[in-house]
Amino acid sequence: MSKPRLSFWQIWNMSFGFLGIQFGFALQNANVSRIFETLGANIDAIPLLWIAAPVTGLIVQPIIGHMSDKTWNRLGRRRPFFLVGAILASVAIIFMPNSPALWVAAGMLWIMDASINISMEPFRAFVGDMLPSEQRTNGFAMQSFFIGTGAVIASALPYMMTNWFGIPNTAPAGEIPDSVKYSFYIGGVVFFPCCSLDGYFIKRIFSRRIEKV
Repeated sequence: MSKPRLSFWQIWNMSFGFLGIQFGFALQNANVSRIFETLGANIDAIPLLWIAAPVTGLIVQPIIGHMSDKTWNRLGRRRPFFLVGAILASVAIIFMPNSPALWVAAGMLWIMDASINISMEPFRAFVGDMLPSEQRTNGFAMQSFFIGTGAVIASALPYMMTNWFGIPNTAPAGEIPDSVKYSFYIGGVVFFPCCSLDGYFIKRIFSRRIEKV
């Protein structure tokens, strides 16, 4: 079967989830060490706590990739993974800066990373699923655009909270600053619609008839 060429906006829609996904990863990378240290982690122990991220990706990505390859139901191809990942990741992102203890924050990092990977792997597969070979470079370029945009904005959120809106970047010992909390709240709010609503557009794309050669 030949794959129909997609318009610029269709490729935009099928890649838009990466904006939310990268929001989650960038907030995690820029702030979680600070959260760990605030909650009492010894600086020498932080690398051990961070082992959650690569181990989670190593386990979750191939499993979810394989399962999503075989998922096509009334919600659409791969879409259940967008929705489940978006819900879990959004909740984890919002809860992370409110962790009451170090062990809770460490657990939330595992949950957050696993949930983000649940959404990310099916999105990666859409370039191969949806685009003819001559448009795949455009698909990967669009993904890279959203990855870069999300990384820059999310990483800068605590700075913007403090310097643009006057939200404190310091807090009493053992408490997470409001600038970090609000940044995670924004990240959770961004993540869910980027990944879940994007699934709607992708379902619409998949509803198009693919012409047989």
